[in-house]
Amino acid sequence: MSHRVKNLLAIATSLTTITSRSASTISDMTTHLTQRLTALGRAHDLVRSLPNSEVKAVLLGDLLSVLLTPYDESAAFSGRIRVAVPRMGVGESTANTLAMIVHELATNSVKHGALSADTGSLDISSTINVDHIHLIWVETGSPPVEEPAELHGYGSKMVARSISSQLHGAIEYDWQPSGLVVTLRMKKDRLSG
Repeated sequence: MSHRVKNLLAIATSLTTITSRSASTISDMTTHLTQRLTALGRAHDLVRSLPNSEVKAVLLGDLLSVLLTPYDESAAFSGRIRVAVPRMGVGESTANTLAMIVHELATNSVKHGALSADTGSLDISSTINVDHIHLIWVETGSPPVEEPAELHGYGSKMVARSISSQLHGAIEYDWQPSGLVVTLRMKKDRLSG
């Protein structure tokens, strides 16, 4: 129980840090942090075991849709954020890791990328090979963004560390004229964890 509480506090602290970077007022930060914590709670509810049940996973597409709802002004089904991934189960530990990564990428998009522009959109798809799944995050319609010389912020380090240590994968950024493309490579067998 102590380990779970520490993990939850670490997630709340990270979400607070991530949210503070994109908020311009305290009211803004309060609203966005509440939305993100609520989305994380909903994601957790999706993977939490039901009483007397062996179900301990959620579908990847459902998880991503729930996590991205706070970033879509018109909420789910507005068409600005689209998720098209295969039916794959995600376990509780991996769901928490993916939540942190998705919130970091979405926060950066709201601050600098496609989700900062009225005409911007986000598409998440995937490819699968024998051992790995590649989640592909494609932003289009974003303001011009230059590739940074180095990714050294707290969020970038947290994402890279989480993908490497918890998902046995890597992240690749590609700054296109139309918007950022991010590829998350993860071991398939880590998704159910």
